[in-house]
Amino acid sequence: MTAHHDLSHLGTPIGPMVRVHGGFANRMYRLDTDQGSFAVKEMNPVDRRSPYHVDDVFRFERAAFAAGVPMPEPISAGHHTLVHRWVEGEKIPEAPVSAAYAFEIGEILARVHALDVRWPHASTDDPPAQDWPELADRAASTGQPWAGELASHVETFVAIARFVDTCERPGPVVLTHRDIQPWNLLARAGRPVVLDWELSGMLDLSGELGSTALSLAKGPGFDTIEPTIFRSVLDGYVAAGGTLPPPGPSWFVFMIGGWLSFTRWNILRCLAGTEAGTGPELALSHESARDGVRGLPDMFRRLPQLEALLG
Repeated sequence: MTAHHDLSHLGTPIGPMVRVHGGFANRMYRLDTDQGSFAVKEMNPVDRRSPYHVDDVFRFERAAFAAGVPMPEPISAGHHTLVHRWVEGEKIPEAPVSAAYAFEIGEILARVHALDVRWPHASTDDPPAQDWPELADRAASTGQPWAGELASHVETFVAIARFVDTCERPGPVVLTHRDIQPWNLLARAGRPVVLDWELSGMLDLSGELGSTALSLAKGPGFDTIEPTIFRSVLDGYVAAGGTLPPPGPSWFVFMIGGWLSFTRWNILRCLAGTEAGTGPELALSHESARDGVRGLPDMFRRLPQLEALLG
């Protein structure tokens, strides 16, 4: 942790700050003081795939916490540092959650979307890059372990980028978390706790609902998708006052587009080949790149099957 971050407002430390491993984009530490335990996240402003509006996200988090959304209490936000109260809970495995858990996530989303928080930024999702043939060539020439798989899927990746660019998004656009996935959730006494709000911003509602419901209804690949769990998220959303947008491919375009840009970001880290001072370890980038190269073509091929989940 860089030395210049002043954490004195958190109390007197009762031990050294401890690194907590496993972050895909940021570095995280646990700090125990006479005032309690805190999660201190060192943000990575240089290496982000999208702009991070620290003050606005913090304001949004405070509003969600005040409204009773189950989440770690936001304590302070600096230019590169984000502090929350530490929350104990069980990690959510990458497997379909229970119907009750899924229903409650739907309710939470409806409450988040009903918050009246000013957001001064438009949605800034750039059109997806189309440079997949070039990336595949560079991967081959630098001997990346997944280069062969990428080469065999280049046409598919170009088609996916085109789909993300041209898919109609019906709206409405809502201010939301944008990343409710198993790795950003805990279970405390079996009930959800929502972590990692840094990607918050405006998003087409169908994209948020489709991404969330699908990620909670499936295992690591797309072979096991539980339609009842998918529906439970939507049932919870409606039960808490939300209105579902019309069915269509837009429900899955945000998840596909996000995964596409995340895969490309990790491929570029691997092509650079050096252990960067910020962000994930290089081995984790290799794992993420390989997962995307294998998983994205599979997900894209299954779009009709996914749309069938919308009934």
